[in-house]
Amino acid sequence: MKIFFKVVLIGVGLLLVLLLLSFLYHTYQIKSEAKKYPAPGKLVQVNNNDIHVYSEGEGDHTLVFMAGSGTSSPTIDFKPLWMKLTDDYRIVVVEKSGYGWSETSSSPRDIDTVLQETRKALELSGENEPYVLIPHSMSGLEAIYWAQKYPDEVKAIIGIDPAIPDVYLNSAFKLPSKSQLYAMYFISRIGVSRFMGREGLESNIPLLKSDELSEEDKNELIAMFYKSTFTKNMLNEANFVMENARKVKNSGVPTNTPMYYFIAEDSNDSIVANWDKILSDYLTNVNNSKYKLLDSGHYIHHENSNLIAREIDNFLKEVDNN
Repeated sequence: MKIFFKVVLIGVGLLLVLLLLSFLYHTYQIKSEAKKYPAPGKLVQVNNNDIHVYSEGEGDHTLVFMAGSGTSSPTIDFKPLWMKLTDDYRIVVVEKSGYGWSETSSSPRDIDTVLQETRKALELSGENEPYVLIPHSMSGLEAIYWAQKYPDEVKAIIGIDPAIPDVYLNSAFKLPSKSQLYAMYFISRIGVSRFMGREGLESNIPLLKSDELSEEDKNELIAMFYKSTFTKNMLNEANFVMENARKVKNSGVPTNTPMYYFIAEDSNDSIVANWDKILSDYLTNVNNSKYKLLDSGHYIHHENSNLIAREIDNFLKEVDNN
């Protein structure tokens, strides 16, 4: 038994040494990559933390792209879509705390705090409302709440497979356990993902296979994946999501805000059954609304960017004419 315990202790010791070396290497690489790939947009101070705001293009409408939960580089993630809109619109990507080039923050991730940080970041970066909000996934909650609290600031909401309160409040919805969430946080923070190889990266970041991104874009995307995958802010968002969903639900439906939802048909049935029906039913309560079902994955703006860009243009012309 003594030999067995000695072997176990040696094994544990070696594992701890390897994890420490991984963490030190990861920390060094993060600093090196920060110098190699500086933020392409503006860094503004909100609640004593840098928030990255990327903008491009000019036009009568300002389109604000809002990333879904866990998207490590919103600026690059949305690029296949926003690059098709800059000739006619002002496009802005706000990277929340802990996302992309933004710093992590100790502020709570309740929806009021997140929304106020987004609005302040836009103000400090010189953008002017009203905005056309383009939320993906969980940011659908923030967009709806924005229209509820500040309707004059929201021209329209164009949802990219967006979440609504009933998605989370549905009895079938289950978050990963806290132990799973903290395990993923720990693994990402010590840099284990750096050893997965290109094939492993592509399975976690399908956009690396896209023909729409340059090699420089892809290298930046990988660097952001290492820096901003499962940060503490993303972890805290998961902890707050049920509370946030209830708050948005209790605030009603912003019926006078035009909405167009692009919905990934059946792609999220493994999370919530009838995802597409829940989203489309929500829109029946909105005075000016429409939706389009698309046979694709949850990141539908990667696979259908040309179609979505055309539909955004057509929808906003309809909104202007009403």
